[in-house]
Amino acid sequence: MPNLKCTRWAAPLGAVVHDVDVRNVSEADHAELNRLFCEHQVLVFRDQQLTPDDQMAFAGRWGKLVRHPYASMASHPDVIELSNHGKRRDINQHWHSDMTYNESPPKLTMLYAREAPELGGDTAFANQELAYNDLSQGLKDVLSGLTALHSAAGLAGTYGADAEAAPKAEHPVVRVHDETGRRSLYVCRAFTRSFRGWTRAESRSLLQFLFEHSVREEYQARHAWRTGDLVMWDNRAVLHFAVHDHGDDPRVIHRVQVEGSVPA
Repeated sequence: MPNLKCTRWAAPLGAVVHDVDVRNVSEADHAELNRLFCEHQVLVFRDQQLTPDDQMAFAGRWGKLVRHPYASMASHPDVIELSNHGKRRDINQHWHSDMTYNESPPKLTMLYAREAPELGGDTAFANQELAYNDLSQGLKDVLSGLTALHSAAGLAGTYGADAEAAPKAEHPVVRVHDETGRRSLYVCRAFTRSFRGWTRAESRSLLQFLFEHSVREEYQARHAWRTGDLVMWDNRAVLHFAVHDHGDDPRVIHRVQVEGSVPA
């Protein structure tokens, strides 16, 4: 039986896995890590020393890597280098689940800190299972029949790409996790545009309520980065937000995503 040491780091979600070199994980330990991942939704591994190939290999244990439509490293197309210097690079400052505009959005995202600021530059997370569970039964009944349009049009404009050609997809507003069977809200301010069969104007008020409700403080946890941290989270049930408060201190992070199933 695997004997991995794991410590919760916040009440709503998240855990630190201790004394694991992700370059050397046995099949038994990987199965246990997946169990912990489904339980805690965010896992942190401290003091890693990874090349892009190492990170890709570890992420590949969870499934097929999926590329971002607009950003990648020339040497490693499955990796995105996020290099933020305070407010001068501000493209991620919104709550979102990654790439929900895909038909099969990533089930997990994995970030590796190659260089972390001395202070600030945290990543915040919000547990969407808790957000769903706290809704009234009446609103749950309404949402259970709704599908929403997710679009990358705004993101495309940020990268100077054609917004009209940006990927888009429709997904249930309430998503059932394909491993745990638990329900969560599945909308985000960054990419969710409207409900199927509703106009943008008709959708606006309910979406605004869901956007605000989904990130209430009691659903949140924040990770303070250290160089060498590897953090992975469950896009099927978690929103995240990059906090750009670190001034001119460098923050260099490598990101990979693993393809998930079609939301249901």
